[in-house]
Amino acid sequence: MAPFIPQQKDDANHKTGASLPYFCVLIFSMNSSQSGKATWAGIGFAVLATLMWSGNFIIARGVKDTMPPVSLAFYRWCCATLLLLPFVWKQFRKELPVVKAHKSYVLWVAFAGVTLFNTLTYFAGHYTSAINLALIGTTSSPVFALILAAIFLKEQIRPAQVAGLLLCIAGIILLIAEGSWEKLKAFHFSPGDVLILLAGFSFAVYNTLARRKPAGFSPVNFLFVIFTTGTLLLLPAWVIEISYMPPVEWTWPLVLVILYLGLGTSVIAFLCWNAAIARLGAGRTALFGNLIPVFSSLQAVWFLDEQLTLVHLFSGIAVIAGVLIANLQKKK
Repeated sequence: MAPFIPQQKDDANHKTGASLPYFCVLIFSMNSSQSGKATWAGIGFAVLATLMWSGNFIIARGVKDTMPPVSLAFYRWCCATLLLLPFVWKQFRKELPVVKAHKSYVLWVAFAGVTLFNTLTYFAGHYTSAINLALIGTTSSPVFALILAAIFLKEQIRPAQVAGLLLCIAGIILLIAEGSWEKLKAFHFSPGDVLILLAGFSFAVYNTLARRKPAGFSPVNFLFVIFTTGTLLLLPAWVIEISYMPPVEWTWPLVLVILYLGLGTSVIAFLCWNAAIARLGAGRTALFGNLIPVFSSLQAVWFLDEQLTLVHLFSGIAVIAGVLIANLQKKK
């Protein structure tokens, strides 16, 4: 899942971006202050991003016999980079000195958020179930992110965040156990579970680095730089993979999968997530990742004809309640 840090108050993108997700929160009464509007906007951005990202885990499992993991990641980011190129080329040339001045930072954030995270996820999809991908990846990442944000960004962990995080984890555990204590006791980590746990840590590192974005980058250009760099870092592994793996048999459904990954889960979702980080902070935004397994379950019902049970319902309520509690703020 790349970076956009709060710009100066006169940043035009801040004004236009804040109005986009209001449809997600019309059922709530909103604070009239600028701080309240920014918070609700951040929540809307985060929810929209997680909604799109939830399909990534289903795809990771669904195409494991059709496309190898490095190729899936490589084609995804190639697609995202090419889609952004016509819209950002002039801005990229203008901001090239900024890119060169911060090339080490760009390399690290691209490696964590683009190269490593999704590639590990796609590898994990070969060894564990889609539900484990969503559950383990999204429950571990917020814990890692809160700790990293507290250590490196000096973000204060409030009691409400801890309570919300614990409630989120309780909801996810309920989903893992399917309401059965025996199933929870029988749960164990497979090699794929370990890989997705590492992916969760990688995304937490990305969240932390996202708060350190240097000044001078426009949000869309920063994504373009990160996508391009992450794709180039994947190139050697892709060359090695295609040298010994059978060639990919391209079909229209597979092309649509790559387009969904490139446009939806990459360009649109990353912009939304980065905007949420800018408004809520790395630790608070990471908590919204717990919505992904809830959305993944709903998508499994719609697209895979799986049954939605009361366990899914109660788990979803617990996770959503945890996210809301974690984002409560005391009025000054």
